Amino acid sequence: MIKRSAREFCLLAGMGLASTGIAAEGYLNLADSVGEFWDPQAEFQLAQSDRRRRPGSSDEMSPMEQPQVDPNGNTGLTRVAPPDPLAPVEYVPIPDRWRLAKDLGLVKERLIDPYNHNLYKSDRPLFGGDWFLNVGIISDTVYEPRKIPTPVAPQSPDAAGRLDIFGGRDQYLFNQNTILALVLFQGDTVFRPPDYEFRLTLVHNYNFTRVEENRALRIDPTDGNSKRRHDSFLAVQELFADKHLRNVSDRYDFDSVRLGIQPFSSDFRGFLFQDNQFGLRLFGNRDNNFWQYNLAWFRRLEKDTNSGLNDVGAAIRDDDIFIANVYRQDWPVLGFVSQGTVVYNRNREDKEFFYDKNGFIQRPASLGGERPREYDVTYIGYNGDGHFGRLNLTTSIYYAHGDESRGTFVSFSDDIRAWFAAAEASMDFDWVRVRVSGLYASGDDDPFDDKATGFDAIFENPIFAGADTSFWIRQAVPDIGGGGVALSTRNGILNNLRSSKEHGQSNFTNPGIRLLGVGADFDVTPELRLSTNLNHLWFDTTEVLEAARNQGPIDKDIGWDLSVSAIYRPFFSQNIVFRLSYAALLPGDGFKQLYGDENAYSVLANLVLTY
Repeated sequence: MIKRSAREFCLLAGMGLASTGIAAEGYLNLADSVGEFWDPQAEFQLAQSDRRRRPGSSDEMSPMEQPQVDPNGNTGLTRVAPPDPLAPVEYVPIPDRWRLAKDLGLVKERLIDPYNHNLYKSDRPLFGGDWFLNVGIISDTVYEPRKIPTPVAPQSPDAAGRLDIFGGRDQYLFNQNTILALVLFQGDTVFRPPDYEFRLTLVHNYNFTRVEENRALRIDPTDGNSKRRHDSFLAVQELFADKHLRNVSDRYDFDSVRLGIQPFSSDFRGFLFQDNQFGLRLFGNRDNNFWQYNLAWFRRLEKDTNSGLNDVGAAIRDDDIFIANVYRQDWPVLGFVSQGTVVYNRNREDKEFFYDKNGFIQRPASLGGERPREYDVTYIGYNGDGHFGRLNLTTSIYYAHGDESRGTFVSFSDDIRAWFAAAEASMDFDWVRVRVSGLYASGDDDPFDDKATGFDAIFENPIFAGADTSFWIRQAVPDIGGGGVALSTRNGILNNLRSSKEHGQSNFTNPGIRLLGVGADFDVTPELRLSTNLNHLWFDTTEVLEAARNQGPIDKDIGWDLSVSAIYRPFFSQNIVFRLSYAALLPGDGFKQLYGDENAYSVLANLVLTY
């Protein structure tokens, strides 16, 4: 027999008599009059106990209807009360996702497994309900044989017949970085930025280098190990605090401030300034992330000479960078991001000479008059990244305007007026991406006038035209016979004649560069990608090189930069990444006039392990 509540009985009775003309409302009134006998909760429990079953089925309860074991029995936590079955659904509370996953035993934590539930990968709060910890450990190993022009030691070449200025060119480098990254933050991170973030990244570096010539690694050629050098260093690459100031819309547009040693890139490809430096940064977005902005100040830290990492134990440099930029999503077309930027670099390093830990002079550069100088330069730029339909496009344009207290080859002040432009277009055809690249940086055609028209960046790390698999970008080719500088710095594309990217000042009296290149990426399998690049390089002008080398007319043709690389990810992720690349420079007439007709090459074997 099926039991009915008083209200249900009256409703059914009223519906049954509707055909007789008797109104059902009377029976509803009857139900209201007996309301004190109707208990909704008791009725629900009664209905649950009076289950209907199919004929011939057993009375045994189904697994879903059997009493459930308390999942908190072993934890001591109070069980969350079940929701009222008659309450509106939108008001039903549920346990938080971290506690629910733990209490129900849905996942098992393994501290050495970064993919499954892990306290140290921010999968559940460390303390306080919404404070999370993220631990990252990275091993970055590089082995690099290379053949580049190397000068003979002027004091003591140790091989007979070394009467030329060029010595043995074979070099070998082993570099090991071990990185520990700790991030502590507060917030839910699902719909809005964290309220607080504290980050510390430590890097231990070990490097070993072997060359064929004395004095290539250290200024003192009498050192018995001057052809070999091994060194280690512990650096602080990140140390900052980030405070979420406010939300400015219901879509969590925000303002935040960050203070400390932090990463920053002034554009999409790292052409002007990309580094980890000490600074203060105010940033945020508006209009549902259609607008983004940065206001930042950085004061540059000194670098360790042999590792290129931050040296927080050294005196901070008298070099300030002020940055203001704004990004606009989907402009001028959907899928393209535009950025306008103004960067001001104030350098006041004209008080004393600076030598690196190997004894080589770095400031001022050993070029021309070798006099200390200071400069003020403002960069005004536009950068874009995105796609126009199927065409992927990255663009960058900068104009440098300012002055320096002394020129490189003259003792009076110079006006700085220089240009830079770069673009890379690509298109995908199934598993192949084809790329075309072009770059121009103006050079100085008269090193003895009062204008410096060679473009130079602050601290470049270009991801362009093959990036660090390209010979010209990866290797620093010394300006042998023209001073203690390099044509272009390591991991740099500009021919800026600086002592080094890490220690040196910007130099706006340089030959500039032109580049045209093509390349292709082949996604052979989900684990394996092959890339090829073919770049042709020229000097924009050669008058500066002719003055530095005291040499007759030098051709503008640098040559062909050919490279091929492979990236293998055995687990389809970034946890294990192996890179292998080969790059060669086939010299043009200008390079031959400077260094002879030998080909130069660079091999890179790189293994990255990430936790």
